[in-house]
Amino acid sequence: MILLEEGIAKLNILGISCFYHDSASCLLRDGLIVGAAQEERFSRKKHDPRFPTRAIKYCLKEGGISVQDLDYVVFYDKPILTFDRLLMSYISVAPKGLRSWLEAIPLWLGKKLHVPKVIHKEIGYEKDVLFTEHHESHAASAFYPSPFEEAAILTVDGVGEWATASYGFGRNNQISLLKELHFPNSVGLLYSAFTYFTGFRVNSGEYKLMGLAPYGRPRYKDLILSEIVDLKDDGSIALNLAYFDFLGGLRMTNRRFSKLFGGPPRKPEADITQREMDLAASIQTVCEEIILKMVKQVHKETGLKNLCLAGGVALNCVANGRIFRESDFEEVWIQPAAGDAGGAVGAALSVWHRYLGNGRPRPEGASHLRSPYMGPAFSNEKIKAYLEKRGYPFVELDPESRARTIAARISEGKIVGYLAGRMEFGPRALGARSILGDARSEEIQRVMNLKIKFRESFRPFAPSVLEEKASDYFEVDTHSPYMLLTADVRKDKQLPQPSGENIPMLERLKVKRSDIPAVTHLDYSARLQTVSGTDKRDYYEVISEFYKLTGCPVIVNTSFNVRGEPIVCTPEDAYRCFMRTEMDVLVMENCMLLKGDQPTWKEAPNWRETLELD
Repeated sequence: MILLEEGIAKLNILGISCFYHDSASCLLRDGLIVGAAQEERFSRKKHDPRFPTRAIKYCLKEGGISVQDLDYVVFYDKPILTFDRLLMSYISVAPKGLRSWLEAIPLWLGKKLHVPKVIHKEIGYEKDVLFTEHHESHAASAFYPSPFEEAAILTVDGVGEWATASYGFGRNNQISLLKELHFPNSVGLLYSAFTYFTGFRVNSGEYKLMGLAPYGRPRYKDLILSEIVDLKDDGSIALNLAYFDFLGGLRMTNRRFSKLFGGPPRKPEADITQREMDLAASIQTVCEEIILKMVKQVHKETGLKNLCLAGGVALNCVANGRIFRESDFEEVWIQPAAGDAGGAVGAALSVWHRYLGNGRPRPEGASHLRSPYMGPAFSNEKIKAYLEKRGYPFVELDPESRARTIAARISEGKIVGYLAGRMEFGPRALGARSILGDARSEEIQRVMNLKIKFRESFRPFAPSVLEEKASDYFEVDTHSPYMLLTADVRKDKQLPQPSGENIPMLERLKVKRSDIPAVTHLDYSARLQTVSGTDKRDYYEVISEFYKLTGCPVIVNTSFNVRGEPIVCTPEDAYRCFMRTEMDVLVMENCMLLKGDQPTWKEAPNWRETLELD
């Protein structure tokens, strides 16, 4: 327990999530989040599932404490229940799953079943370790930071221990979960099966499948609903396991699944055919229908006007957009780190509120808990010292003209890497670790995908728009600060497109679809981030100056990374990404670097160096 200057004891809780994907840690002090970060940002291994040693080190340093000052450490699920599920699943298909079982057992016996020992070994914590259930962590991460005194809660993901979805309600500082959907019946696993079958990586390629969907027609929808999944009116589902191989195998789908959809799975990196586009459109439509039925049932049973969402499926921004537009809930709040990383936050909050019985701080007002900017920041002086030490030329921007200078570069068609303030927690870049461009450009999407991000050309980019101007460009009547819902570009901004699905994908990409083509998807939708002056002032000012220069309050915002790598964390990460790509400008706090001024980039054999966190 740490003692502050006033002599008042402050209670510190460390939440941990790990061993599956997107491991993370969160430090909570007297119910407020001091810091939260994913391990991948420090290890540079995307979706890193390992114990979050580096993320914990950051959280402790951000809080100015040592491990000995921690009052509680809590893990975000109950491994013994997950092991029980795996064991029962293996028994149900044995001996078919022997290979998969033999591969899983060493990790379970070595780490997953011995979390307290692992925590003691990795960070030296010697007190008892607490555990929450997986979907309890999701529910806590959704409700406690929300602006609601009372709300319904829905969590949907792949699988926790046994639960794959749950719903209930939160009131004051208490959460009650009423019902669960259990493994193997899972919306997340259903969507991931199609992610796998269309040639993308499970647990990371789901965004690609969602982005591919507008290029196809949902012609497999009825087949999916008749053969693959039985959807009930209350949103519960039952998967036809005859088509899946995840119970005992190392694959998501089997030969029967392939036969049903006209051939084997697409091989990764192979050409995308119309079949994959139509499969993407079909499963996206099915997923939306399932979620909308679930939301309808939750509203019916709770009778509440507010809804909180979490779990990996809550990152499906197309489905979220439909919830905002079509559900009977008046207000919806989605946890920005809705996936497993957010479980670290939820576990810590669950201990503070449910285990210790503490109240919530001003849930109806502006809340520190709702900020997505929970990671490390680097002072301008530290960045200057780093650049000077390495001999990287830069100019220091005058704070008074900083935003206008950056906006001018964007308006000239330059692609700008932007690092400013505390790093975002969760999968979205929200103006702290972003790559920025001109939304009016017809070339930006192609250039950014191929020369900056090194990713599939069909993937769309998100718009950041001044909050007060959002309805001038998009069909939206709500805030979207976390980039978690889609909205259509206004019809008066849309441009007609040629009809006919026989036009090749790359040709369809070249057709200008609106006044802001760089952020308009094929179906005129956009994954929207609204930016206010209170959310992130420096970023708001850049967009405001861009609006003054161009008359357009919208810019392109994509995450500051290349395909296969996590979003950058440190100035070193940012500079390396800048030099490895065809970005034109790099801004780090008030330091601006131009590509043409930099020395020739040479890849070091051991490029990782440690830059101390402020």
